[in-house]
Amino acid sequence: MTGIGGGVELGAQAARSRALAVLRVRSRALAVALLPAAVAVILLAGGSTGHLVGGGWDAARWAVSVLALLVLAATAAVALVVARARPAVTPTVAVAEESAPDLYRMVRDLADRLDVPAPSAIALTPDCDSWLEDRTHPAHGPPPARDHDDLSDPVGPARRRSAAAPVLVIGSPFLWWMRVGELRAVLAPVVAGTGPAAHPDIAAARRFIRGLDAAVAATSTDGRGPLARAARGGIGGVSRLLLRGCRVHAAEMERGVAAAAAERAQAVDYGLRIVAQEQVGLAYAGWDRLLTRVALPAWRMGRWPSRLDVGVVAALTELSRRDRLAEGFASRLGERPACDLLEEPGLMDEAVSLLAARLFHGGPAETGPDWAPVGWEEYPEEVVDRAWRTDAARLHRVLDTLGVRRAAEGAAPGTDGPTLSRVLDHLTTTPAEAPVPARDPAADADPDATPDPDATPDPDATPGTAHHATPGTGTATPDDQATSDPQAATASDPSDPQAATTPGPQPLTTPDDQPADAPAAPGSADHSDDGNGTEDDDDDLAGTTPRGAALAAGLSAQLAREEARTQALASGTAPPPPGTTTGPAATGTALWDDRALPLLPLQPPRTGREILTAHITAMVCCAAMDTAGATPGLDWLDGPTLLVDGARRADLAPHVRSLVETGDPAPLRAWLSDLGVRPEKPVRLV
Repeated sequence: MTGIGGGVELGAQAARSRALAVLRVRSRALAVALLPAAVAVILLAGGSTGHLVGGGWDAARWAVSVLALLVLAATAAVALVVARARPAVTPTVAVAEESAPDLYRMVRDLADRLDVPAPSAIALTPDCDSWLEDRTHPAHGPPPARDHDDLSDPVGPARRRSAAAPVLVIGSPFLWWMRVGELRAVLAPVVAGTGPAAHPDIAAARRFIRGLDAAVAATSTDGRGPLARAARGGIGGVSRLLLRGCRVHAAEMERGVAAAAAERAQAVDYGLRIVAQEQVGLAYAGWDRLLTRVALPAWRMGRWPSRLDVGVVAALTELSRRDRLAEGFASRLGERPACDLLEEPGLMDEAVSLLAARLFHGGPAETGPDWAPVGWEEYPEEVVDRAWRTDAARLHRVLDTLGVRRAAEGAAPGTDGPTLSRVLDHLTTTPAEAPVPARDPAADADPDATPDPDATPDPDATPGTAHHATPGTGTATPDDQATSDPQAATASDPSDPQAATTPGPQPLTTPDDQPADAPAAPGSADHSDDGNGTEDDDDDLAGTTPRGAALAAGLSAQLAREEARTQALASGTAPPPPGTTTGPAATGTALWDDRALPLLPLQPPRTGREILTAHITAMVCCAAMDTAGATPGLDWLDGPTLLVDGARRADLAPHVRSLVETGDPAPLRAWLSDLGVRPEKPVRLV
């Protein structure tokens, strides 16, 4: 215990010294602002006493006095903006004490064992992380009311001290996947951070940094006129300058706070620390996989899965069944899950699921005709089947735009509908045709280049248009954002020598990974959008056939138009007024800027090749369902899947790639024949 106490004291002293350094930056800025006023006072006093007389001194007095007034006015403006700017608040689902008394009791007991103030409230976030967040700014509302009499309640003084304590934000996947003991071990170093947060110097330094960061965000918007823009630019420039001066000290202060909290938490649930950290890493991977493979296709269809946290448990349980390395995870399911600490976990899961759809996809804040919840038992029919048929319908609309025949000459009557044969025949490459060559800058400059007549895209299409536009996720610069949430440093436990490193969200690896039947293959792209969308798509389609490139361009343009309409409708949806409740608890939409959604996009835009492959895969799946008795299904780790006689088929992808890249339909036709699919039969579309 002596060693632990010494480590806590060292970390706390380091944090306090850095907090004082931050406050010295504030004091120096104030001193610089008051310097012209001090000089003006000296000059005025010298003139009144007869010491500094003469024309030169009179001119100096006037000049310095005017300068002092201007500097004081500018300082007052900066101070006013910093004081009134609303610091950023993480979107969360508030957990009232009545809806989770056991959870509050566990957190308070943990705070008592750590000898630190208890958090003022608890909230859930749709992410795999936990941290403390200060919401004492007046814009965040009053602290939660206390119903107990401090004189009669034995823990009254502690609760009174925690009225200004930060809010404990818990990642919702932790509650559903972890056991109660594991959650307690994970939260120990986080709750221990309330001790340093109560220190006056650290609290003042954090308020100063949050105010500067909020001021930068508030002044980043364009003003209504030149004068307003100039004023905003000046205040924002001063705020950025102060932030840069505090950045190193603030980072070291948070490291000291995290080190002190980790050392203090060593005495609590020491034996569960390593096991709990392993479960944190597993939850990260399962949550990422569920969002990108399962939730994202549903969100694109205007449906939001209402039990995402339950899906995490199902996905990780499926992993334990498939992967021999995860056999030990299934034995944990017999212990009490942490979600039992909630009175109504189903309603809380629904609220978190809706918030996740809003943050990661940009969906509306409320349920409507085009934005309805979907249960896991309805997912195959309501999401997978609809998604495939919608993509197949879009594919045939683009083929109509390109002038592709509905049926071959001499075909039997009744075969002029939307058939798979139409797609295969159009993409089949003849010996005279060659794949699209790699991008040649010299060819781009050739004014006499003649385009292929079969590759004429939609007149309204814009080749290379990306499917998903990624809006900005913030208003501050990277330098300013480095200290935007200083208390988040206590979320993890990097200073704990007994804790395993928590990995970021990474896809899981399973024996039959990368399914061939997922229509959108979300999360599989490994590229970034560098602003040159057309060149990127040209490079991506290099090696495909001319007809495939034209079809991909038409599909990309059509998707871009559809998404633009969807985003326009979503932006017109007004958020609920402050104080209202979405689901079982208020999501706090009044405390964060939801004008640029999604705030946390899951993946970069899909390329033309990915879009074309997804649409052809969807058409093949529709044909298999309508002519061979296949059914849509849900795989917890890979998302939408095609089931044949109840078994998952994951061998379609290479055959579709052969058609897209080389124009050779033979492998795909052999796969269809083996399955009993009749490509000449029309399919049902949405």
